[in-house]
Amino acid sequence: MTYPFLKGHGTENDFVLLPDHDGSVHGSLSAEEWSARVRALCDRRAGIGGDGVLRVVRDGALWFMDYWNADGSVSEMCGNGIRVFARHLLEEGLVAADQPLPVQTRDGVKTITFDASGQITVDMGEPRLLGETSVSIGASSWAATHVDMGNPHAVAFVESLDPAGPVGTLATSPVFDETVYPHGVNVELVVPVGPGHVAMRVHERGSGETRSCGTGACAVAVAAAVRDGAGAAGDGRGSTYTVDLPGGTLVIEWTEAGRVLMAGPAVIVARGETAL
Repeated sequence: MTYPFLKGHGTENDFVLLPDHDGSVHGSLSAEEWSARVRALCDRRAGIGGDGVLRVVRDGALWFMDYWNADGSVSEMCGNGIRVFARHLLEEGLVAADQPLPVQTRDGVKTITFDASGQITVDMGEPRLLGETSVSIGASSWAATHVDMGNPHAVAFVESLDPAGPVGTLATSPVFDETVYPHGVNVELVVPVGPGHVAMRVHERGSGETRSCGTGACAVAVAAAVRDGAGAAGDGRGSTYTVDLPGGTLVIEWTEAGRVLMAGPAVIVARGETAL
């Protein structure tokens, strides 16, 4: 049996998309079979290759982004993935560019808008700041801010992102407090660049180091805004941060009302049929 796929990326965080609008293509798989399929698709040597799989399916009146990590584990939310998901729907003529697009995720409904320049903006909802924790790599340890963007993040400000320094290559997962993050965590390592401007690297649970992480960029912007005392009230709200990632740049606004808006590109680069 073969089935259709697409390949896309948002700031080089890449995904395999599987159109399955009525659930008839992949919906009959058991949890074990589906997890194995995700791993096979994301394999960069024997498969198509990707940081995760986006299954495109209807959930009642809404589109549902059924997102899975490259290791076959489920994830609540993916910021870069939802922009790629929206780009696919737009290019297929399934949604209109001049209308807000609500998409169901495991973290609730996210509303997406398109602009004429090709940027896609996602209302990622309200962040939750859950206190301080720590992360470590080898002999180096850093204080980290626990930010929940629908999925868990530990944001640490470090001296340098140079792979030759303490951060290293992120080939293995940073060590974190498993009592704080019993289901794993996305770890963001951050350096300031200038006012309202930071750079980051990320190790994503279930995928390893990736070129970009949309929810991670949101978490970083929130942590940086609080750290900098940004905004009129000094609590971080009402601020906008440019976040540089290895794969590109995202612009994150934390509104006065407490919503986090993520703006960035998304492209579809290939499509075909596979039997994986």
